[in-house]
Amino acid sequence: MPIQASDTELVQKVVNSDEGAFLALYDRFASRVYGLTLRILGDSMLAEEVTQDTFLKLWSRARQFLPGHGELAAWLLTIAHRTALDRLRLEKRRLPASNALSSEEEWMTIPDEASTNADARWRSLYFAVQALPMEQRQVVDLAYYKGLSQSEISAVLGWPLGTVKTRLRTAMQALRRQWLDETVK
Repeated sequence: MPIQASDTELVQKVVNSDEGAFLALYDRFASRVYGLTLRILGDSMLAEEVTQDTFLKLWSRARQFLPGHGELAAWLLTIAHRTALDRLRLEKRRLPASNALSSEEEWMTIPDEASTNADARWRSLYFAVQALPMEQRQVVDLAYYKGLSQSEISAVLGWPLGTVKTRLRTAMQALRRQWLDETVK
């Protein structure tokens, strides 16, 4: 399997049950999927299981990927995010809010900036989140990495629901602007 094949070409081969293409996609994206699931679950064993589940979903649902709707990385990370949150709910595990900003080492599993442009953009997400004001980082972490609803975040932090909604919206707008700036460069 040539390394130069695009993600879209590889997915099309996976649709046709090409194991080599599947392994090439695994090599490209496993560290990002694992990094995200570890960040959400806070447990390396569960993160490995969810990473495996995510790639099994890629294998069985490759036909559902629509290249015109976005990049494969975004599609795959969305699957990983949802699978991890489902697992978190299944395990009825909630990481304490005090742990919300103390997991720097979990981001170290994400490839470094020198690897590839896509990997560098993924790692830049960490820095973009870290650049947010503390209140915005807290709500992003609790919503997207801990799977809490806005009402649950309001209860955990003791903030009015409207404040949580505003801070989350403001944070997402800032991250979107940062991300779009990275894409243009």
